[in-house]
Amino acid sequence: MNLRNASARLAIVCAAALIAAVVAIFAAIQGAAEDHLRIEAEQSALKWAEVIRDTVPDLDPLFRQAQVSPASVRQLGELLRVNEIFRFKLYDNQGRPILVSDDIVREADGSVRLAARPPAVDNEEVRQVVLQGHNQIELHRSDDAKRPPVYSEAYVPVISKGQVIGVVEVYVDQTARARRITNAFRRIALGVAAVFVLLMGVAAWQLRLRRHEQKQVEARVRYMAHHDTLTGVLNRASFNAALADAQRRARDSAEIFAVLCIDLDRFKEVNDALGHAAGDETLCAVARRLQAVVRQFDQVARLGGDEFAILQTGVRRVEDVTTLAQRVVDALAPPHEIAGQRVLGGASVGAAVYGTDGTDSNQLLHKADLALYRAKSNGRGQYSFYDAQTDESLQSRRAMIRDLRDALKTDGLSLNFQPLFDADGTTLTGYEALARWTHPRHGAVSPMVFIPLAEEAGLIEELGAWVLNRACLEAVTWPATVDLSVNLSAAQFRGDLVGTVKGCLATSGLPASRLHLEITESLLINNTDAVLRTLHGLTGLGVRIAMDDFGTGYSSLAYLWRFPFDKLKIDRAFTQNLEQDPKVDLIVKSIISLAHSMGIRVNAEGVETPQQLARLQSHGCDELQGYLLGRPSAANLLDHAHARHDAQPPVAPRATNFGNFDTIPGSL
Repeated sequence: MNLRNASARLAIVCAAALIAAVVAIFAAIQGAAEDHLRIEAEQSALKWAEVIRDTVPDLDPLFRQAQVSPASVRQLGELLRVNEIFRFKLYDNQGRPILVSDDIVREADGSVRLAARPPAVDNEEVRQVVLQGHNQIELHRSDDAKRPPVYSEAYVPVISKGQVIGVVEVYVDQTARARRITNAFRRIALGVAAVFVLLMGVAAWQLRLRRHEQKQVEARVRYMAHHDTLTGVLNRASFNAALADAQRRARDSAEIFAVLCIDLDRFKEVNDALGHAAGDETLCAVARRLQAVVRQFDQVARLGGDEFAILQTGVRRVEDVTTLAQRVVDALAPPHEIAGQRVLGGASVGAAVYGTDGTDSNQLLHKADLALYRAKSNGRGQYSFYDAQTDESLQSRRAMIRDLRDALKTDGLSLNFQPLFDADGTTLTGYEALARWTHPRHGAVSPMVFIPLAEEAGLIEELGAWVLNRACLEAVTWPATVDLSVNLSAAQFRGDLVGTVKGCLATSGLPASRLHLEITESLLINNTDAVLRTLHGLTGLGVRIAMDDFGTGYSSLAYLWRFPFDKLKIDRAFTQNLEQDPKVDLIVKSIISLAHSMGIRVNAEGVETPQQLARLQSHGCDELQGYLLGRPSAANLLDHAHARHDAQPPVAPRATNFGNFDTIPGSL
C-alpha cells in the first residue's frame, strides 16, 4: 500500500511538473513570437520611411512647413498597402501632426485629394522618439472589423541629410505573418514539449527504478541484519530476540516452547581435510536439512561456527520435543555430497523446555547447551535433555580449567621422570618426562584428567612448551649418556614447534642428540604435509623422533618410511597381553623384526612382570620401561648409578626413502 501511494504521489508530481513546463514553454514561445513581430514591424516601417524619403516630392517642405503638395498627396496615396502598410500618419520633428492617410480621398476619376479635418493635437510619443533617438513599436490585437486582427503601430524617424526632419507613424498588418510565426513556433513548442515529456518520462522511470532499488537494498540490509549471511537462517541476535518474544508469549498465554542446540560431529575434520570452502557448503547443507524438518512457525538459527539452534513453539508435551530432536538427528546423520566427495554427517542435540528447565530465555539456551554437552559426552549422534548433574559436572570441569590455567602461571605443575633401560633391563638409557599436577584441594590430578582439560581449554600448547623447557633444564644435569624423552601434542604442531625446541635447547644447553620427541599416530591422520615438514625441521636440529603407542591407533606401515622415526614404542596393551595371547606375542615379534629391518630401535612400555621382560628380550627389543624396572620419580629422587658409561653409538642409517615431502599426499 505504501509503495502504491508513493507511486501515485510521484505520478501527480510528474504530471504537475509536465503541465507547468508545457505552459512555460508556450508562454516563452508566445513572447518570442511577439518579439519577432515587433522586429518585422520595425523593419517594415523603416523601409517605408526610406521609400517616402526617396519617392515623395517636396519632402522637406512637407515636414518643415507642413505644406502638402498635390504631387505629394498622390504619391502618398500610392504608398498605401505597400509592405502591408494599411494606415500612416506624418509628424514634424516637434510632434505636430501634418497628414493622416485617412484624409487622402481618391476620386472616381482616379485623382486624390485631402479631406478637410479639424486640426489634430500634438503627439508626445513622436517627440519622445525624436528626442530619445530610437524607434517605438506597439503590437496590437483587435476585434474591430475596420482593423486587422493583428497589427503593429510603429514610430520611426525620417532622416534627410543626416537630420531627423519628421516622424512617420505606420500601421502594419501582421495578421498573416503572425499566423505563420505562431504556427511555426507552436510546432517548435510541441516538439520541445514532446522531448520534455520524454525526458520527464525517463526521469520518472529512473526515479522509480532508483526508489525500487533503494527499497531492495534496504530490505537486503534488514535481512542481513537478522539472518546468517552464509546459511540464510536466523543469526544469534535474531534468535535471542525470538526467544525473548516466545518468553513474553509464554508468560501471557502459558504457551510452552523448547530450545534445541545442535552441534555437528567431526566438523573440524571436514575443514582440515577438504578446506573451509567445503566446510561452508556443509553448513549450508545442514541449514537446509534443518529447515526441512521443522514446522512453519519453528525457527532455525546459526549461533556460530558449526552450532545451530531451533526454537520449537506450540509444545504440548515433552514427547513433541523428543520427536523433533530425533528427527534432527536422523536428518543430519546421512553423509553430504560436497565438491564430489562424501562428507560424513552426524550431529548431537541438546534440548531444554520452558517451564520444566527454566523460565528465562537465556537460562534455557544455557541449559540446552549443557544438554548438548551431555549428548556429545554420551557418544554423539544422539539427543539429550538438560540434567542438573551434568550442569554440576560441567561447572566443576570449568573450575578445574581455571585452576589449571592458574597453575601454569604460578608454576604449580611439576615433572616426574620414568627410567628407560637397555635390553638387559639394568642399564639406564634415559628418562621419559611426565607432567604432574597436585591440586590444592583435590590433591593429585591424573594426567588422564588434566591433559584433556588442557586440550579443551586451549592450554595444551602452553603446557607442552612448559614441559619441554623444564625437562631440558633438568636433563642437562644428568650424565651425558642419559637421554630425555618428551611427549608432543598435536596442538604444538600448529605453532612454531621447531623454533620452540631450538629455543629450549639453546636455553638449557642440552645437546640435541639427547632429546627424543614422541608423537602419536593420530597426529599423522590430518595435515600430513605440514607435520612432515615440521618433523624434518626437528631432525635437522639433531633431535630424535619416536612414534608412541604404536599399534593402537590408525597404524599404517606407510608411516614408517614417510617419516624419519628413530624409535617405535610398543603400547603397553601389547606388553600386558604377551603371556595370555600367542597372537599378541607374534605381533610384537613381527613389529620388532620389521623395525630392525628398517634401522629403527624399539621400546616396549608397561613391563610389569619378569615373564614379559623375558619375552621382550627374546624378541630382541632394544629398550624397556615399566613398573618392574622403575617407577616415575621426582627429579631430586633420580638415581643415575646404572647409567651406561659410554655414549650410545649412533643408529645406523636406515634404508628409508623419505621422498619429496612437499609432494606427499595430505590427510590419509
